Amino acid sequence: MQSRRTFVHSLLGAGVAAPVMRGDAFTRLFRAGEVGGALPAAQVADDESYWNEIQRAFDLDRTMVNLNNGGCSPAPTHVLDQMIRDLRFSNELPVDHMWRVLEPRIESVRRDLAKDFGCDPEEMAITRNASEANETMIFGLDLKAGDEVVMTTQNYPRMQNAWRQRERREGIVLKRVKLETPVKSTASYVEQIAKAITPRTKVIEVMHISFQTGYIAPVREIVELAKPKGIQVFVDGAHAFAHFPFTRDELGCDYYGTSLHKWLHAPIGTGFLYVRRDRIKSLWPLMAGSVEQDADIRKYEEIGTHPAANHNAISVAIAFNRGIGPERKIARLRYLRDRWAKQVLAASDRASMITEIGPNKSGAIGVFSIAGMDMGKLGGWLLDKHKIVTTPMVTDEFNGMRITPNVYTTLDEVDLFADRVIKAIRQGIA
Repeated sequence: MQSRRTFVHSLLGAGVAAPVMRGDAFTRLFRAGEVGGALPAAQVADDESYWNEIQRAFDLDRTMVNLNNGGCSPAPTHVLDQMIRDLRFSNELPVDHMWRVLEPRIESVRRDLAKDFGCDPEEMAITRNASEANETMIFGLDLKAGDEVVMTTQNYPRMQNAWRQRERREGIVLKRVKLETPVKSTASYVEQIAKAITPRTKVIEVMHISFQTGYIAPVREIVELAKPKGIQVFVDGAHAFAHFPFTRDELGCDYYGTSLHKWLHAPIGTGFLYVRRDRIKSLWPLMAGSVEQDADIRKYEEIGTHPAANHNAISVAIAFNRGIGPERKIARLRYLRDRWAKQVLAASDRASMITEIGPNKSGAIGVFSIAGMDMGKLGGWLLDKHKIVTTPMVTDEFNGMRITPNVYTTLDEVDLFADRVIKAIRQGIA
């Protein structure tokens, strides 16, 4: 008896067409394009007539100021509309509309993501988030007792927990490197990782962007350090893809996992796993695939019944981001980051940045600290009193607050945040 997935793939290209998206879905993006024209990214970064049109592509509750887009970002309205449309269409007759009509269209999503990441579509698996992608890497590699895995103390807790489970069950050795905060330099970062490597080291897990500090790790340098030693490098790119422009070849990596509901503006519950073609056969899936799928990237998508609507709307989000352009996008995100950061830093010598800022430095994520202030209490005060959503980063290693605006964030929102932080510094938060 053939599996449902085999049935789905046998029907690629067949069947009824689902309703098409309404014609005015990209109106705001087109209008923004007319305003921005062919201007360089740097000249558009502070052009409010351009970004006002982009902001209108989102239906948001403006009574709240969301500066935690690093956790999860809203999708543009037309992305959400397609997902809802497809959910309704699926619900009419799921075994036909969802499995036969919509599910095969995942191949278009695979093609579009592969183009932007710079890989072969046959190396691109569609997942539900970075955790699913990264845990596929963590649990999929054959390791034995005594084999060592190197990561930092600041790697994402869910990934650390996954490694700890392997440590408990199989006796692998997890080596956690404590980095200086902020990181002094690329050379310093690489040196600290290199010091942890021994002949037993089999894997290095590196965050492309630190979720705690916004530091962009030198992935290429880590890969070049590891490959001659036969060490696999797993890249946790949860905060990086569609945040700033890069490709697979610039990183040189064999494995990459990311979420798409952060910076790509795709629906919640979307991500991808990249595995270089010659590595697919040796990396086990989280849920069993057939032996015939050993070398097929689709084995990582064997998760049982799931909505096709979520992952198919990824292609609409990709089109939206391509319309803005990756260079324009990161220029705007850095402009917003610098706008609030410079105001806060200028107001008090108690304020300092944990994230390095400036031209071509870091991205939208900015983490700051205020000497003598509990940043967790500051976050609660900003939320309760001023309806500003932030992310306090109170850890064993530093006391800070993560701020992540997005393309829909207005200057008024950024300035309100900076003003309230300055007020807290000068008057307290009692």
